Amino acid sequence: MYNTFSILFFLQKNRVTPDGKAPIYCRITVNGKRAQTTIQRKVLLEKWDSSNGKVIGTSAESKAINKYIDDVRYKLNKIHERLLDINKPFTAMAIKNRYTGKDQVTKMLLVIFQAHNDEVNSLIGKDFAPGTAERYRTTKKHVQEYIQKEYMVDDIPIKNVDHKFITGLEYYLKTVRKCSHNTAIKYITNFKKIIRIAYANDWITKDPFLHWKAKLKTIDREFLSKEELQTVIDKEFEIPRLELVKDIFIFSCFTGLAYIDVKQLSKNDIVIGIDGEHWIKTKRAKTHTRSNIPLLPIPADIVRKYEEHPQVINTHKLLPILSNQKMNSYLKTIADSCAINKNLTYHLARHTFATTVTLTNGVPIESVSKMLGHKSLKTTQHYAKILDRKVSADMSVLKSILSKEEARVKEAKN
Repeated sequence: MYNTFSILFFLQKNRVTPDGKAPIYCRITVNGKRAQTTIQRKVLLEKWDSSNGKVIGTSAESKAINKYIDDVRYKLNKIHERLLDINKPFTAMAIKNRYTGKDQVTKMLLVIFQAHNDEVNSLIGKDFAPGTAERYRTTKKHVQEYIQKEYMVDDIPIKNVDHKFITGLEYYLKTVRKCSHNTAIKYITNFKKIIRIAYANDWITKDPFLHWKAKLKTIDREFLSKEELQTVIDKEFEIPRLELVKDIFIFSCFTGLAYIDVKQLSKNDIVIGIDGEHWIKTKRAKTHTRSNIPLLPIPADIVRKYEEHPQVINTHKLLPILSNQKMNSYLKTIADSCAINKNLTYHLARHTFATTVTLTNGVPIESVSKMLGHKSLKTTQHYAKILDRKVSADMSVLKSILSKEEARVKEAKN
């Protein structure tokens, strides 16, 4: 299908203002049929170059208008290219309407967000983990509440999302929602995906995130020291649930598995490894990466301790784990009982495995990264930065070597 297509910029001279300026119009021609629209700019009659469709001169105003004309021409050409790509008949009026936005039904932000979340939910277990779907649900909830508070409406057109909206959302998350810097940035990064979808579908013409820059702050991750870990191991509780929570927490301290990964473990995930010993071989729910972990004696004993537990027998799971909320609640009681002045959460067990159990004991960081199921060694290196005790021990070995060498040299001289 062949179409003639041209763009012409001209002055509407019958609409000259008292100060001698005429509005600039754009004429679109397709197969001899015309459509025209104002570009919302005016110029003095004597400053207009009709042969080139440009403003004469090098003043800041002239340059700004000429740049705007170039932008309009570029957008119209892109619209023309897209209409050619879909190989359907079109007119000059169709190009004009697409440029002015009159051909589009207004796309609403939260409607797009919900459609995205519905798609994520339908792909849980295939492309997405349950935790990912939950994070998008929470992000949408925060965006919805921000719109209601700041704009006093239930939803806004996606094209109304600008840089101010994004910075306002960040401020809202940090103040009203009391989110930490990193948590706020993660929510906005989730929201950014919705904007990318809108941009890719031509529902918006520019990316409002273009000038938004944010970095996650490096934080020191808490973990149990060797002494604190031993205190928890040695502590015995008369209340069965506290003893259960303690045991499963210790299990994660010696396997590095996150709560959701322990919850999903079955007996089939314990296999004989390359060394003839028992290993846990599973896939992380969060990243879908493999975690292959040799089963140390302490977690092996915990597995045996609960293999006859009714919940284990009925569900065929490896351990009888409570909800994450209840686990964390009981862990606070355990911390008080053990005089541990730290915010003892289940995820702290994973940090303890990375630092106290492995890196401090000389396990290479590459092996630790593999067991943790990290996609990048950079993630694991966050743990290595805080091991002053390991650095001190390594330097003590070096001091000993240097002292022996110095003594040998002195003895040789004598």
